[in-house]
Amino acid sequence: MAGEMSILGSAILALFLAGYLGQQYLPPPKPRVIGLDLGTTFCSVAVFHPGVGDVEVIGDQGGRKSIPSVVSFTATDVHAGYEGQKLADNNPHNTIYDAKRFIGKVFESEDLERESARYPFKVVNNNGSAEFLVTANGTLKVSPEFIGSRLLLKMRKMAEQHLGVPVLKAVISVPAEFDERQRNYTIRAANLAGLDILRVINEPTAAAMAYGLHKADVSNVLVVDLGGGTLDVSLLNKQGGMFLTRAMAGNNKLGGQDFSQRLLQHAMERIRQQFGVPPTHKEDIHRLRQAVEGAKLNLTIHPSATLRVALRLETGDPQGPAKPVLFQDLLTRELFEELNADLFQKILVPIQTVLEEGQLDRAEVDEVVLVGGSTRIPRIRQLIAQFFGKDPNTSVDPDLAVVTGVAIQAGIMGGAWPLQVSAIEIPNRHLHKTNFK
Repeated sequence: MAGEMSILGSAILALFLAGYLGQQYLPPPKPRVIGLDLGTTFCSVAVFHPGVGDVEVIGDQGGRKSIPSVVSFTATDVHAGYEGQKLADNNPHNTIYDAKRFIGKVFESEDLERESARYPFKVVNNNGSAEFLVTANGTLKVSPEFIGSRLLLKMRKMAEQHLGVPVLKAVISVPAEFDERQRNYTIRAANLAGLDILRVINEPTAAAMAYGLHKADVSNVLVVDLGGGTLDVSLLNKQGGMFLTRAMAGNNKLGGQDFSQRLLQHAMERIRQQFGVPPTHKEDIHRLRQAVEGAKLNLTIHPSATLRVALRLETGDPQGPAKPVLFQDLLTRELFEELNADLFQKILVPIQTVLEEGQLDRAEVDEVVLVGGSTRIPRIRQLIAQFFGKDPNTSVDPDLAVVTGVAIQAGIMGGAWPLQVSAIEIPNRHLHKTNFK
């Protein structure tokens, strides 16, 4: 018996020694499971590298770490990401975005009409499900999951090109409030892209994993996810290695697009003041919108930014040509904060709601983590810090927090070394999300 135990011990020691030597001297295996964040406005793909234990977010051909959640249909092709976004102004009726708002959701006719009124493309009702009417090459109806599949397929190809191996398996994130139907339709979108989904993980849980909180000594985590179009706040309670979502609230009509719109309206008024007329050409408005978006990003880092846009303004003379002008204006962070002061205050409303519903005092929150590019705005971080009396955790790029956590989970599902502590979500079927407007 003692001899058998000795042989078994030697075998185990040899196995560990072989693993150590392999890790040190052999090239690590390629990751075969990717992590996907199919966002409302942007989406990303990342992998967990075995051996070194690092997460890598994969960029597109231009090196950009995320791509717009936009798909545009033309007579000859379907364009996803930045290629689709470039066609948005000239092909607005066949360029679909925000499809995640519709995927797997059952609508009443009035609700769908109200929701679709804000888009330039046509949304139709198919027995309670939303479909998009495309007229690029004949007339056809496409589903939200088909739109999602084109984005997922693009990211799958990005991963395959970068890794040099076929990719057939993935882990994908969804909003915590997604019901079973919405989750299944998200999986269907991935299946249409040729991907087998090994696990669906909630976005707040993925963000918490990106911050390493699945391995940290914390109990209550509040996740503020503010992206381009939506605000989601989740209160997580960690019990061992398990996350329970205690409360959710948000605003599905609040995000970075709204902050940019306030700046755009200000710029349009400044042009009218300087030149007597506002811009009317869609090319001018497109250039102005892009310049405003760039200025907003600059104001996140710098106290001021200069708008400089060449425009062709209509003078009011039907016989005369458009007048070329150069519009220049200085924008300050103080002005940006003033224009959006009421919108910034709205961010605190769902935070207060989740604390009330979770029966938790703000002092009992161990970590406040930020997700989404709009949480970079200094005033927003300041408001959250003032509310909790401590700075939020900003150690992870908020744009990539969710996909980073999903990639860690993908590494776990793929059995990658070094092994990670998995975060297990406790389903709470009685939980409902409170939405504000």
